[in-house]
Amino acid sequence: MKRILTLLSTLMLTLTLFSALVAAEVTKSDTHEGIEITVNINQAGAEELKTLLVGVGESKAQAIIDYRNANGKFVKADDLTKVKGIGDKLVEKNRDRITL
Repeated sequence: MKRILTLLSTLMLTLTLFSALVAAEVTKSDTHEGIEITVNINQAGAEELKTLLVGVGESKAQAIIDYRNANGKFVKADDLTKVKGIGDKLVEKNRDRITL
């Protein structure tokens, strides 16, 4: 019984890791595969922001949401630079992905 549980645990871990790698590869190769990935920075939640925007992790995603809640909707992509921790380079990396 213990051996079966170990085998199942190993299988689940392998599938989880494989799924994460596949998801990461899709976001990295979006322009190579003809897939256009966009994110509406005025509506997206933290998970969507950190997954779809290059260079945005959990803290920056939350900072975007906090700024949006405190100051209202973003009018243009460059408004993201008003968020602490987000500069011009990050906006440029994501310019094709950002929608309003």
